[in-house]
Amino acid sequence: MFDEEWRKKISINYIQLASFEELAEEDFALLQEAKAILNKAYAPYSNFQVAAVGKLKNGALVAGTNQENASYPVGICAERVLLSTASILHTNEAIETIAITYKNLNGASARPISPCGMCRQSLVEYEQRTNAAIRIILAGETGNIIILNSASDLLPLSFGSADMK
Repeated sequence: MFDEEWRKKISINYIQLASFEELAEEDFALLQEAKAILNKAYAPYSNFQVAAVGKLKNGALVAGTNQENASYPVGICAERVLLSTASILHTNEAIETIAITYKNLNGASARPISPCGMCRQSLVEYEQRTNAAIRIILAGETGNIIILNSASDLLPLSFGSADMK
């Protein structure tokens, strides 16, 4: 229907590591912080615990875990818990890096986890609000690790505040 000149392509750049040992020391420590709080997730319905820990530009660490609810849509993901906490405790402070990991109590946790669409939108909005990219480390309990330079890589063609003007 359309000629090739009309076709466009979206691609992202990311780093894929084969193991935790390949991470830089600071990234490894951040991911270990996330793993350490997995048990704080409230996930009695899905048995799918998610944790996110962010390092802010000021050096502070902020964490979040998923919090489910019997009324399923009322729950909140670890990433948005983290962003909400950062917004209150460190208003307008940019986030340098977020490490996200999970533990599936019903099965394997051997591949990187990626934020849901709602969290992707929230992460991109936080980047826009603070005018700073958020580097994201995605991991499971074992297996490959993915590192993205910006949350916006997770949500190309995103909707934002500029669209509201």
